[in-house]
Amino acid sequence: MNAQYKKGVLELCVLSLLTRQDMYGYEISDRLSREIDIADGTVYPILRKLKSDGLLTTYLQEESGGPPRKYYSLTSLGREAYERDRSEYLKFAQSILRLLGGHDNDKG
Repeated sequence: MNAQYKKGVLELCVLSLLTRQDMYGYEISDRLSREIDIADGTVYPILRKLKSDGLLTTYLQEESGGPPRKYYSLTSLGREAYERDRSEYLKFAQSILRLLGGHDNDKG
């Protein structure tokens, strides 16, 4: 798949996963890689950017038998950004489907 297709949507996918529950970095990466072919290490720069933008916060949680894990959680600003970006992306995706002739409402 074209890398540019993925690049534009990965932030939204990370935010989407975090709307469901707080997650640690490897967990996010693993979940995404089950759906999208991504390289190792792709997620961590995205997490750093989203945190520096104020969309995420982090906390450490002790795990039995191992070191504490850094969990990521959406801030209220992150939830707002997710809702806005999700809506914009879905409208965009519907337009692309129409242009590609794959939408049921295609009149062409």
